[in-house]
Amino acid sequence: MEQAALEGKILARADALRAKTVERRRDLHKYAESGWTELRTAALVADTLTELGYDVLAGDAAVEASAMMGVPGAAVMSGHVKRALSQNANPRWVETMQGGKTGVVGIMRFAQPGATVGLRFDMDANDVGETGGDGHRPNAEGFSSVNAGCMHACGHDGHTAVGLAVAEILGGLKDELGGTIKLIFQPAEEGVRGARAMVEKGVADDIDFMLGAHLGFKADATGSLCCNVRGFLATSKYDAEFTGLAAHAGAAPEAGRNALLAAACAALNLHAIARHGEGASRVNVGILNAGSGRNVLPAHAVLKLETRGATSKINDYMAKEAVRVINAAAQMYGVKAAIAEMGGAAGGGNTKELSDRIAAVAQKLGIFDRIIPECDFGASEDFSYFMERVQKRGGEAAYIMVGADLAAGHHDARFDFDEAALDKAVKLLAAAAAELLGGKKQ
Repeated sequence: MEQAALEGKILARADALRAKTVERRRDLHKYAESGWTELRTAALVADTLTELGYDVLAGDAAVEASAMMGVPGAAVMSGHVKRALSQNANPRWVETMQGGKTGVVGIMRFAQPGATVGLRFDMDANDVGETGGDGHRPNAEGFSSVNAGCMHACGHDGHTAVGLAVAEILGGLKDELGGTIKLIFQPAEEGVRGARAMVEKGVADDIDFMLGAHLGFKADATGSLCCNVRGFLATSKYDAEFTGLAAHAGAAPEAGRNALLAAACAALNLHAIARHGEGASRVNVGILNAGSGRNVLPAHAVLKLETRGATSKINDYMAKEAVRVINAAAQMYGVKAAIAEMGGAAGGGNTKELSDRIAAVAQKLGIFDRIIPECDFGASEDFSYFMERVQKRGGEAAYIMVGADLAAGHHDARFDFDEAALDKAVKLLAAAAAELLGGKKQ
């Protein structure tokens, strides 16, 4: 089929799905689930993909358990399982995804030969309590989160709804497309915890073209689009637990080992790490908790920190130095330090040739008022793991931002976005995927 005729079909099918996509977004918003607990969300995705004729990978088939970071404890997970089942999650998928393995991959092989194209959609909500204000549209229209302390405050409900609409459109064109589509629904993007476990499972290893997308953020007006996003900061997130020995602060201070002082020493010296000469580097200690009483030498302390770098190489340097500083501080005060990696993302940026192709598709569709040539991400997003893996294996990767008017900033309790952006995202991603499926990397 000629590309123009194919695009016409895609636009018509997206128009027919517009109300359904908004309805799905609102359902996902109402039942918000945070990282590694997206059991109802992932089960809904898996059910929908199965109904559409996709081969579905989930649980151990989609997530490498040894690479999961920042997973809630067993007791917490048990509570989320019960909640998901009470909110009508399919028990089959909940069982498959036990332990928080909530990643889902939908695969469809089309009639003609062609490329393998991957689209990634993140599913998790934020640990934010949604505002109760009367002016907040989800409250006024009855779809605010019913799960206490959890809210879609970053638009991932929209991303998941877009992904399911794209799945339906492409699935309906099975006999008219070539190649293979891999729709990757990723858990735990917040805190950059989830992508690495799916990448390490190998779900991106055969992908020629990899696309990720975000509503809003740097493109904060409906009708705008940024196709060339650069400046992803690599990052590592750590929790360090110091264990010493309690003692009476007046009667026997020499008998104790002060975990608080070790953690404080580490905090100060982490911020003294020499910066890297090849690009931006960051370190931040965000939390330090310690002590039980003013007359007791603290036996326990917990320090939570992150490093960042303009490249993976720079962040690796910062992370190694951070670990060295923590261990040295523990040794100085005669305490033990246990360091747990809680999240991470690679550095990098778009393959410009792929960004240009996406921009050309957007121009042809004629649905955007403004296409921004380039924008600096200036933060971390674990789509970068997919990007890095595909690019290292000779493929191309790009991350785009689809503009949306916002009620408040991302991660704000008042966050909401213009749902007209959903339709634009569906049309662009479906049309871009259809074009890329037709051939190998140029």
